[in-house]
Amino acid sequence: MQNRRNHALFGFALTALVRGGEGAAILLLGLFLRVGQQIAPSPLAVAVLTLAFALVARAVGGCSLAILRKPLHGFLRVAGAWSAVVTAATALGLAFGVETLSPRGWLADWFAAGLFCFAATRALAALAAVVLARRGLLDRYIVIVGGGAPAEELLVALNRAAPPNVRILGLFDDRDEDRSPDLVAGFPKLGAIDDLIGFARNVPVDQIIFALPVQAEVRIMEILHKLWVLPVDIRLAAHANRLRFRPRAYSFFGDVPLFDLLDRPMSDGAAATKALFDRLMALILIVLLAPVMLAIALGVRLSSPGPILFRQQRLGFNNERITILKFRSLHVGDNDPDASRLVTRADPRMTPFGRLIRKSSLDELPQLFNVLRGDLSLVGPRPHALGALAADRAYDQVVDGYFARHKVKPGVTGWAQINGWRGETDTFEKIQRRVDHDLDYIENWSIWFDLYILAATPFALARGRNAF
Repeated sequence: MQNRRNHALFGFALTALVRGGEGAAILLLGLFLRVGQQIAPSPLAVAVLTLAFALVARAVGGCSLAILRKPLHGFLRVAGAWSAVVTAATALGLAFGVETLSPRGWLADWFAAGLFCFAATRALAALAAVVLARRGLLDRYIVIVGGGAPAEELLVALNRAAPPNVRILGLFDDRDEDRSPDLVAGFPKLGAIDDLIGFARNVPVDQIIFALPVQAEVRIMEILHKLWVLPVDIRLAAHANRLRFRPRAYSFFGDVPLFDLLDRPMSDGAAATKALFDRLMALILIVLLAPVMLAIALGVRLSSPGPILFRQQRLGFNNERITILKFRSLHVGDNDPDASRLVTRADPRMTPFGRLIRKSSLDELPQLFNVLRGDLSLVGPRPHALGALAADRAYDQVVDGYFARHKVKPGVTGWAQINGWRGETDTFEKIQRRVDHDLDYIENWSIWFDLYILAATPFALARGRNAF
């Protein structure tokens, strides 16, 4: 399941690569063609024209995923944007007598080179899109909540408007077979609404669309209360609603209007930015902290017999099971992979050296390799062990909506940890406060928030509050 969210980033990565690549190619071609020219614009002018092209190309949708899969359409759009910029530059040159913007010479060469560049990039992008699509790496998945005539009408409309990379998997409805048949508009009924959470934990659902009347407020709220823990976009179909709003009040699936009920915490672009940031920072930290990690590894080896690393399964993004790495801090015979008995302040299972590295959280350093592997983020809700308890009760039985903290990838450090909510959870309040901070982080995430938490982490560790 971890890879499935990474798959959702492939389309974003491809469009970003084409957009950035074409902009960089145009800039470099413009600068290169200046060499040897008696009359040529300044590098600043080349940069301004390149920026203008990038803005126009974005405005006409020249780099959308749907367009990249149609190389001729994509070429015509981007060539049109390029022609508009060059034509405007030529008009300004003629109006103000700027020789460097003459339709002959340097500008003509730049225009022709740009068209050749676009033809090549669009052919390569279309080829990449075909390869990724065959592997299912560009697909996005939708399920419908509701049944009967409204669901049938919605499914027909969505199927008609769906781009090639969108797959409608089916629908979920609580009503019996008489009122909700097993097949609606050619799509299967996959279960009751209560089955949807388990389904979305195992199948890569990106969006849920309610085929319910807008006036069914109570029912909509009941279903939202169940589904808000999932890392998906939730929309309410508005195509059958007689009351019409301005277009900006809707989001659209093709020509089908939708009301936005809930959004994923991070868009594909934000998730890609965070993933890149995580891996770069993790690599830097591993290099910088390599001597420290080697010294800790030696200390673990010399302090007690057994392996240096301890592996433990925990719950990660969307409740998937991940295996995290830690420096071993307990005696080998006392290791508790399921954390059915959490470590306490004077726990006799800890080795003397283990007590030291746990107090400072240095035992968590190997999780930087989990970040490189993509299991963890540098900053996020801490992943909890499978058998972790709060006052002898499972966390999800204590905190309503507990699993909403798994709507993002878990982290090595987090907002709860720098605020002192780390260590044992022997009371309901401790796990409640930890989850409250986790949800606050998810709601207010930004790259700057991550940087702040990373900067504050060493100071929180130095205080050592609730850590043992």
